[in-house]
Amino acid sequence: MTFIEFKKLLLDAEISLPKFSKLIKVSEKNIQAYKKKGEVPNAIAVVAQCFATMHQNRIDYKEIITALELKAKTKKGAGFAKTKKSDLSTHSSD
Repeated sequence: MTFIEFKKLLLDAEISLPKFSKLIKVSEKNIQAYKKKGEVPNAIAVVAQCFATMHQNRIDYKEIITALELKAKTKKGAGFAKTKKSDLSTHSSD
């Protein structure tokens, strides 16, 4: 699905891109990156289509998704590694 088709589905679902990303716990920055690529991944396309269809059928998809209590993924290994004090003492020369 193209990014433009994806954005049209968000309009059909009456949800903004920032609210969409917050609801599905994917960073807005990641979703905006698909704009450059021109296409969105299949999973994101499916979610957008489902939201649009549910909205057209007067199903409150926002409540359903919120009830899932999704967790945002955090980057592992980003930034500087934290060094424990015990690690420092084993490396000191006495």
